[in-house]
Amino acid sequence: MSVSVVCHPYPLSEVQIQYQNENTIMVRRILLSVPHIGSTEQSYVEQAFTSNWLSTVGPNLAAFEREFEDHIGLPAVALSSGTAAIHIGLRLLGVGVGDTVFCSTLTFAASSNPIRYLGAEPIFIDSNYETWNMDPSLLQEALRDCARLGRLPKAVIVVDLYGQCADMDPIREICANYGVSILEDAAEALGATYKGKPAGVLADVAAFSFNGNKIITTSGGGMLVSSNRDWVEKARFWSQQARDPGLAYEHSELGYNYRMSNVLAGIGRGQLEVLPLRVQQRRAIAFRYREAFADLPDIKLMPQAPYGLHTNWLSCFLIDATSFGVTRDELIRALDEANVESRPVWKPMHLQLLYAGCKCYGGLVAEDLFRRGICLPSSSSLSEEEQLYVINIVRKAVGADVLDHLASDTHALSGGSVTSGGKGLANGQ
Repeated sequence: MSVSVVCHPYPLSEVQIQYQNENTIMVRRILLSVPHIGSTEQSYVEQAFTSNWLSTVGPNLAAFEREFEDHIGLPAVALSSGTAAIHIGLRLLGVGVGDTVFCSTLTFAASSNPIRYLGAEPIFIDSNYETWNMDPSLLQEALRDCARLGRLPKAVIVVDLYGQCADMDPIREICANYGVSILEDAAEALGATYKGKPAGVLADVAAFSFNGNKIITTSGGGMLVSSNRDWVEKARFWSQQARDPGLAYEHSELGYNYRMSNVLAGIGRGQLEVLPLRVQQRRAIAFRYREAFADLPDIKLMPQAPYGLHTNWLSCFLIDATSFGVTRDELIRALDEANVESRPVWKPMHLQLLYAGCKCYGGLVAEDLFRRGICLPSSSSLSEEEQLYVINIVRKAVGADVLDHLASDTHALSGGSVTSGGKGLANGQ
């Protein structure tokens, strides 16, 4: 019998061996979402080393910001993380001690933690089932209540979850009616579109993440964008310790050590060049899962909202344990025993001990998505052999027959065409 070996590029502390279709051995753990780097990134990094531009200034940094601006269509400043971009973005919107800020509850803690950095308090807003993102009707209710009390929030943080934009038109209209600014947390949604426009362009300020698990990465980093170029320049100033012009080290404003390095910007330049391909690869993976599970009861891919392009940064599924046959947690355990990493959907912020006592409008939808939602391996470098292995572990867990091959990419991509929607180029935070 011929045996093929499927290796993962990341080492394990404990290696398990699993058989798939009697002829494949898995000798590396399949992780949820790993970096996908090519030779172009390395060449830009080598330029930084050769030229000795290793700090938070240099040609790669300037070029990365310029190329990102060309792609997204807005002025941009490269920062050390998406969290830093949210922090500075909220400060640009005037958030301070004693203020309140609305935020999607179904998200990672990096979306809401910067509210507390600035001495403000979050009020959380539930999702809807149609998009898993902020429910505009609950946003309307929350703003109406706050207006009656004469205490409107300083800003609303709208999260684009797992590669899909929130429904921005009604959200923008509602916020405009109350004069409340919007920060779009697009950390998970670079490459996504909303009605033909790229994620991040429909808010007063937006934040992106290049963490190692994102659709493109700089190992760690972020980007702040805004149509207000003065704000972007102010963000650049604050990110460099707010050092005033002049020979002496003088400071009249509070600043931060939040600037991206020229080395990491080199990685970002190479990654940005392949963003359309990475979107296509992530979508293909999601739709191959969907096709492979089509005969199984009640395991459904995260909805693909009709108003835009969902990158499917992570392939997220919702399980009804009664008809599917196992719970979400039982499935995670079965995958882990087979050396496959999977994760629950984000635990809502209003359930976190850190935010105990914070008000939340709604909450039941986010709680249900958290209880039943699972994220499956989604790396753009995931091979078809690895994905088939994951698929068959899921199928075995519910007693279904295993598959001997995957649907073709052409069939899998029937969920929609792939385009970035941005200008120039064809989603820890």
